[in-house]
Amino acid sequence: MGKGKIKRRGIYVTDTVSKEQRRKNMQAIRSQSKLENRVSRELWKRGIRFRKNDKSLLGKPDISIKKYKVAIFIDSCFWHACKLHGNKPKSNQAYWDKKLARNKERDIIVTEYYNLNGWFLKRVWEHEIKEDMQQVVNDLVTFIEYAKQQESLTE
Repeated sequence: MGKGKIKRRGIYVTDTVSKEQRRKNMQAIRSQSKLENRVSRELWKRGIRFRKNDKSLLGKPDISIKKYKVAIFIDSCFWHACKLHGNKPKSNQAYWDKKLARNKERDIIVTEYYNLNGWFLKRVWEHEIKEDMQQVVNDLVTFIEYAKQQESLTE
């Protein structure tokens, strides 16, 4: 099959791979990162029980505990357009601008949904985990324990 066109340095050129291969490359991007898995393992070691990427919840939180209404999202600096570390590819900038803007809009909608429905929501940036994973895990454990206390008060 033919190769698609991409824009480089203001001119359209033929992509170096076929549309099918580009599609396969994009599909190979994992929905769970190694950082998410490391954080999950640490929480599990500390006795926190949760679900990962629960499809029944809006936005598929990376970590969720329905009983205590806890939703935790670990946001990648690239996919969620971090102001400090987010970088856009140089090619096809219009596509990436639109894609990353949609991701940020979705984050806002998801955050509003959980806040309006009485959930305890926490968002953690990828760079926070890279800087000090133990501190992030400690903060998450404290956050979850607080949510448990608050939910037990309402029962």
